Amino acid sequence: MSRVIVIGAGLGGLSAAARLSALGHTVTVLEQSDDIGGKLGVLRRGGFTFDTGPSLLTMPHVLADLFAATGDPVETVLDLQRLPVACRYRFPDGTILDLPDEFAAIPAALDAALGTGRGDQWERFMARAARIWGITREPVLESPVTIADMLRMSRRLSDVRDVAPWQSLRRLGASYLDDPRLRQLLDRYATYTGSDPRRAPAALAAVPYAEQAYGSWHVAGGLHRVAEAVRDRATERGAELRLSTPATQIVTAGGRASGVRLADGTHLPADVVVAGVDAAQLYGHLVPPSAWTRRTTARLVRRRSLSGFVLMLALTDVPHEPRPHRVLFTDDYDAEFDAVLGPRAQRRPVTGPTVYVSSPDDPAMSPDGRSQGWFVLVNAPAHDPAGGMDWDAPGLAETYADHVLSTMAARGLDVRQDIAWREIRTPADLERATLSGGGAIYGSSSNGARSAFLRPSNRSPVPGLFLVGGSSHPGGGLPLVMMSAGIVSGLVGPA
Repeated sequence: MSRVIVIGAGLGGLSAAARLSALGHTVTVLEQSDDIGGKLGVLRRGGFTFDTGPSLLTMPHVLADLFAATGDPVETVLDLQRLPVACRYRFPDGTILDLPDEFAAIPAALDAALGTGRGDQWERFMARAARIWGITREPVLESPVTIADMLRMSRRLSDVRDVAPWQSLRRLGASYLDDPRLRQLLDRYATYTGSDPRRAPAALAAVPYAEQAYGSWHVAGGLHRVAEAVRDRATERGAELRLSTPATQIVTAGGRASGVRLADGTHLPADVVVAGVDAAQLYGHLVPPSAWTRRTTARLVRRRSLSGFVLMLALTDVPHEPRPHRVLFTDDYDAEFDAVLGPRAQRRPVTGPTVYVSSPDDPAMSPDGRSQGWFVLVNAPAHDPAGGMDWDAPGLAETYADHVLSTMAARGLDVRQDIAWREIRTPADLERATLSGGGAIYGSSSNGARSAFLRPSNRSPVPGLFLVGGSSHPGGGLPLVMMSAGIVSGLVGPA
């Protein structure tokens, strides 16, 4: 039996703790805040419950695999509900698209909303995306990616042609989709990795395929229930959870990780350390400094993903919306990507942002049938006072919140008169709450053909130190974060 310390009680850290405890290790989880979940956070106030991070579950089989590997099935602890409509999209020309959650029904819905032939275009693109998914799923997403894996893939010319590593997601989409609304729909999926579709690799076509093939799901009570259920599974298997216990240093001995030092000076010995923290935080502050850690930290900071500006709105006297996810597209997506991911000195709040609204029709998340909590998110540049984007500037958050609400109203979704109260979360708030540099949601972006190799590996250069979570391989988003924990448990092995 070996001693494992997990730093961070986000979903990645908790999932790793559950898996490693089930494998027989003695696991201690250290969390710097007074609650679990990390970016999978929750706000409970006045009878309202808000998911403050992810608000949609995709690829539920990954969650099911986690629970199957650690004990009773997921259905015994969580109520997963498939949505009949994945999302309602409003395009700049006013067109409304209710995207069905049934894969086979999507082409007809596209024809009905956008015009005959659009469904066929999307279907042909999805066939290409399905091939990319099949090629990359096991060697890239479910394994600790290595150059050797990529070389094996590159020996099959058909795989190389399908994945098209020389092409961006935007260019790949343009070769199949001639309707600007379909292209905008595809562009949005780059933001699932905090990236710019003009620079993100064509391999990200696997993202819409996975979402549409496996469906969009709600968790009764809110997605924070996932973090709570995984925490419970970890502690049932023997893991110890210590809240309000920040780790300040990963201790090494003989060139390998040997424990963790706490803020009060306490040294906790370990045979294995699993870091479920932002990789830039790990290499910049927790491990012994070296030329390699300095270069790696600088690279991660340069490649930071976009962040998000969030409004949580407590609405009264509003009918519950049967389509709990809505996207109000901007009329200039390129200007949005320039604002949030362009040259550092030019990053700024988006003037006409795409607005995402989550309004879960879940009685457990609102105080009564005429009230509803809305989570509103717009893409935003990371907090970077030194570079000029200071989200703590006096008055900025309140002014921009008003601007987002006015933008929603101009696009046909005016709820300003129904707001009982609101809470604002800026990228600076996210940075403080989760210690993620700049509040970058996905750690580093997936811009460029080499992005899979530039994301920090699950096995660090320090023997005995492993990485989980959205800033490490295979990336951000609930399914990939849980996959990272599966990869790490496989690398560590049974006790």
